[in-house]
Amino acid sequence: MQQATENVAPTLKATTRFNTRYIWMISLVAALGGLLFGYDWVVIGGAKPFFERYFQLTDPAAKGWANSCALIGCLFGALLAGAFSDKFGRKRLLIFSGFLFAATSIGNALAGSFAIFVTWRMLGGVAIGLASSLSPMYISEVSPAAMRGKLVSINQLTIVIGIVLAQLINWLLVLGLPQDATEDFLLNSWYGQIGWRWMFGLTAIPALLFFAGMFFVPESPRWLAKNGEQQRARLLLSRIGGDDYAGRAIAEIEETLRNETAGVDFRDLLDRKMRAVLLLGVGLAVFQQWCGINVIFNYAEEIFTAAGYKVSDVMFNIVVTGAVNLIFTFVAIAAVDKVGRRRLMLGGAAGLAFIYTLLGGFYFSGSQGIHVLGLVVAAIGCYAMSLAPVTWVIIAEIFPNRIRGAAMSVAVTALWLACFILTFTFPVLNKNFGPAATFWLYAGVCVAGFLFIRLRLPETKGKTLEEIERELVK
Repeated sequence: MQQATENVAPTLKATTRFNTRYIWMISLVAALGGLLFGYDWVVIGGAKPFFERYFQLTDPAAKGWANSCALIGCLFGALLAGAFSDKFGRKRLLIFSGFLFAATSIGNALAGSFAIFVTWRMLGGVAIGLASSLSPMYISEVSPAAMRGKLVSINQLTIVIGIVLAQLINWLLVLGLPQDATEDFLLNSWYGQIGWRWMFGLTAIPALLFFAGMFFVPESPRWLAKNGEQQRARLLLSRIGGDDYAGRAIAEIEETLRNETAGVDFRDLLDRKMRAVLLLGVGLAVFQQWCGINVIFNYAEEIFTAAGYKVSDVMFNIVVTGAVNLIFTFVAIAAVDKVGRRRLMLGGAAGLAFIYTLLGGFYFSGSQGIHVLGLVVAAIGCYAMSLAPVTWVIIAEIFPNRIRGAAMSVAVTALWLACFILTFTFPVLNKNFGPAATFWLYAGVCVAGFLFIRLRLPETKGKTLEEIERELVK
């Protein structure tokens, strides 16, 4: 099978003229799921100083729950994607996620009590869990092999664009906030009563565009072929690359499907040969979260306030961190197939450990100012060009074909569970041990992650999926 694939690929590259305009159109519509994922995930960081006062949240556990409750929904969303995407298709679940994004953004904007706010945040988390799993899967399944890497990377880019967009809107909505705003002003002014609601409510605009746009894109040709609709799959592939391309692609899809289970079967993961590779995927997914970077996005106000910045300055600093995140994501896209996955992951773990050690030292000594912002920006840049995108690349590569759906579902679920633990515990750790000890703890986690990667992760750059499978599954 491997030899046959290698013989076909050059022919397709040499003779096929792809309908690139159509391919880009359907891929960009699907990638809106990534943009909504990034926006909805980060918008709470800018609204935090206001909704906490509005709902009178003073207990660190309550603050942690407000910021982490969406992750419970993310867990369910990831499990739903793994369990039902083979049954109902990628398109239908993505349409459902678009509807959820729109409904929950309006629900959060209108929430009159903390309980209602939390409920809508958890439902929004379901949308995030679905989009984070299904958008890259859909793009990979409609993309020709020659364009797949570039197109799938667009989803990671739209996530970062969503993050920057949320940070920019949050900043613009508080531009008139006085530097010396009192607690009473923050609570009773337009900012404390209405402004933070717009931060959530504006998500409905791209959500409705995503919801409507998904009705006009086709179902995945791989899903169609897998569910006995070869004619529809052939027509779609013909539109993408012509009749000859469609015939060759259908033959390859059917050959691959012979080695796959009909649906997601989690029992196969218990096989002795599969446990090691599953542990590797889950370990990398958990480390991507426990390295600590997401607390900067979700608790930016506390981190920058502790460094001596006022609320309005905090919002501008958040925009700066978002811009750095975007720039270094382009670096990752350019480097991942040249530098290699393993080297980028090792560099990211080591770099974050070093930065967190310095950051903790500045907090411990009471040193405040621009140098703290510089270290935070350096941490985000380091993460954006290594652990953030490369982890997703690796967990999509290392699992064997016949368990990939189930294994990806488990790994993504573990990622969101780890993110929940990280987000929920930060306020408690920060209050009881202080920011210095908290960041030193994250530095220790990064050292452990560095050792795990060094011992367990082989380089997968330039290898076929079959070669990776033979190396990891023994």
